[in-house]
Amino acid sequence: MRLLGLDVGTKTVGVALSDPFGWTAQGLEIIPIDAKAGNLGMGRVKKLVAEHEVTGFVLGLPKNMNNTEGPRVEATRDYARRLEQKFKLPVDFIDERLTTVSAYRILVDEADVSRREQKQVIDKMAAQFILQNYLDAKGPLTKQQ
Repeated sequence: MRLLGLDVGTKTVGVALSDPFGWTAQGLEIIPIDAKAGNLGMGRVKKLVAEHEVTGFVLGLPKNMNNTEGPRVEATRDYARRLEQKFKLPVDFIDERLTTVSAYRILVDEADVSRREQKQVIDKMAAQFILQNYLDAKGPLTKQQ
């Protein structure tokens, strides 16, 4: 049982992977995408699913701070529908408010990296937080959920 955690943006998708038991999440990579051009990185996701024997996806749901849903939530739900159609694997969501802020704070407080390097890893760290929060709250994703 391995899950991919995804932080879906307009230019990148941060990717994290759970351990086989569904206990921990590790940042994996950042997939460059161009949502406006329809390049959503599905080819790379397909390779990751096969390589790591992924059994489901967890996407961060970027709600507004007042818990309303805006255009980014709609885009994320659309991405999830595409994943379900393409891979026939379960997809679930978790509130991702403040995950990017948390990732940024860790980079600023704990790491000696440049701003350019921060942009390179922040989405991957956000995906890791999304997946770890999910695992801590709900445990492994199964078809029944």
